Amino acid sequence: MRFLLRRLGFYLIAFWACITLNFFLPRLMPGDPVSRMFAQVQTQMRPDQIAALRQLFGLTDKPVWQQYFDYIGNIFQGNMGISLSRFPTPVSSVISSEIGWTLLLGATSLVIAVVLGNLLGIIAAWRRGRFLDSVFPPLLVFVGSFPYFWLAMAALYLFGIVLGWFPLNHAFADGVEPSFSFSYVADVANHLVLPALTIVLVSIGGWMLGMRNTMIATTAEDYITMARAKGLRSGRIMFHYAARNAMLPSITSFGMSLGFVVGGALLTETVFAYPGIGYQLLNSVQALDYPLTQGIFLTITTAVLAANFLVDIIYVRLDPRVRVS
Repeated sequence: MRFLLRRLGFYLIAFWACITLNFFLPRLMPGDPVSRMFAQVQTQMRPDQIAALRQLFGLTDKPVWQQYFDYIGNIFQGNMGISLSRFPTPVSSVISSEIGWTLLLGATSLVIAVVLGNLLGIIAAWRRGRFLDSVFPPLLVFVGSFPYFWLAMAALYLFGIVLGWFPLNHAFADGVEPSFSFSYVADVANHLVLPALTIVLVSIGGWMLGMRNTMIATTAEDYITMARAKGLRSGRIMFHYAARNAMLPSITSFGMSLGFVVGGALLTETVFAYPGIGYQLLNSVQALDYPLTQGIFLTITTAVLAANFLVDIIYVRLDPRVRVS
């Protein structure tokens, strides 16, 4: 419990630092959202309209310290401001409408890559020198070395245009009404295949190599030799003794990857025009939509910190050595 409280204090300080940076960075940039909007519409605005817009975006004449505390209060109330590029939609509404697709794509591809990669790594290390250990690691590393966007475009061209097996863009077909029906779920899954496949192909090699190398070191431990001497089944030794201890570094990597899932696979979402936080972040940066960019960055940072704290909790359960550190 003492360890977890220390870690919680660290993450709370890190969260406060992220909020502080998120507050000050846009204010250090030249101009403001109202000036940007005024330049876009290219029309005359009365002084009272400009003052109302500045008030709406939180650009008041209050002292900076007072604006800072107002900003923190708004954050904890879920008020992240008004999106400039999608005015007058609140930033929280924009993020909530897009984050579900990012979680669907990121979580699906991450779980598939982690499960398959670690399973292949375990088997490859346990049967070193055989076909799986000799062919798959260099093959998967070769595939993963391709540029991310190139692999996405190649999959889109081959499976979407040439073969016509999968749709080319978006999360579901045009004209389809979102519902909990089987046809809608099947359509969403069909649109998900190519983006998820791209992410899995790029990342599965790293998961396999990481688990393989850790597994090889684990199989040389004395307790593995003792388990073999006791006559335990090979499968039981592989999974219950060797793989369980070799999984600890993968849990850390999984926690980090789980946090960055919220950030979205920016290039994949862009190539496939897949709705999500990553695609929305690119649009907000291009439109100089500071409130939306701030909100997305804060959402991504919070997800990373929460995922790492979750990993610390799991580590305390799996590795007793951490409890006395």
